[in-house]
Amino acid sequence: MILEYKDIQINYYVEGNGDAIVLLHGFLENSSMWENLIPEIIKTHQIISIDLLGHGKTECLGYIHSMELMAEAVEAVLQHLKINKSIIIGHSMGGYVALAYAEKNPDALNGLCLMNSTFGTDNEERRMLRTRANNMVKTNFENMVRMSFTNLFSNKSKILYRRELETALNEALKTPLQGYIACNEGMKIRKDRTKFFKNLPVKKLVIIGIQDPIINPNAIKKQLKKSDVEIIEFPDGHMSHIENMKELSYFIMHFIEK
Repeated sequence: MILEYKDIQINYYVEGNGDAIVLLHGFLENSSMWENLIPEIIKTHQIISIDLLGHGKTECLGYIHSMELMAEAVEAVLQHLKINKSIIIGHSMGGYVALAYAEKNPDALNGLCLMNSTFGTDNEERRMLRTRANNMVKTNFENMVRMSFTNLFSNKSKILYRRELETALNEALKTPLQGYIACNEGMKIRKDRTKFFKNLPVKKLVIIGIQDPIINPNAIKKQLKKSDVEIIEFPDGHMSHIENMKELSYFIMHFIEK
């Protein structure tokens, strides 16, 4: 489905009936990443899966896609669908967008799951890496995407899930250059929402991969010690929806239904 918004088109999908579950993909992904999880969720709930700015079939909106700007696009879709309350599940960048949405609309959430994501901000090294990537991708897009995307998987998963990795990589390569750069710029300037997340009075779940090259699992656990946030650990990398799909489905459904 298409929503006309600020002179661009936002692409989204709606399936099932019941309480709303909003699915937000990560950087270099799109709504197709959820295809193995959706059949289980729609047995009991309605899902709204949204292509974020500059990804999938959603167009770009300028040259810096801040988390707040993307959250406003999500808000526009949910208002259009008259969704007043939802549980949001965000993978990686989708988790950053979910937090920005939650901060603006705290009463609109029944729950929030950060999947291979974090509530913190980029450190200086990470910001420098994003700047370097944005410079390099202008002349070497395919190799940059291929390298950065493949490194999200654990070494074991690169072999075990070679076919799934290639499928996901092909989707990543469809991301427009502007979308790549604009979202990297947006992630680079995102704010720290650690305190907000810990104090958010809804059920919360964080899913981490022990071998995640982007999210530091030990730092996450330390920051959430003595909080009311449930933490699930998987043994692999950043792509739990591929590397740990069976276990992920179980824990996501448990979180939704509790």
